[in-house]
Amino acid sequence: MNTEEILREDIPDFASRLEAMTVDEVFDAMSMLEQHSEHNVSDRDETLSRIALVEEEIERRFPGQKLAPYRDWKQDQPLL
Repeated sequence: MNTEEILREDIPDFASRLEAMTVDEVFDAMSMLEQHSEHNVSDRDETLSRIALVEEEIERRFPGQKLAPYRDWKQDQPLL
């Protein structure tokens, strides 16, 4: 899944799919959305709403850890 697919998907559908994603898929979606938000201002509200959903999913999976697991995962990713 790429960023454009995430942004085209209805919010309820995206939220449902997040629940079924693996941890790596959730983190990858967050990374793509963050990168997109830094480069494209025309759809910032849509992007930020989806980032909030992903943050909520990470919090649900890692209670009390805020986004630390995501930040750790991000540091371990190879630079492209």
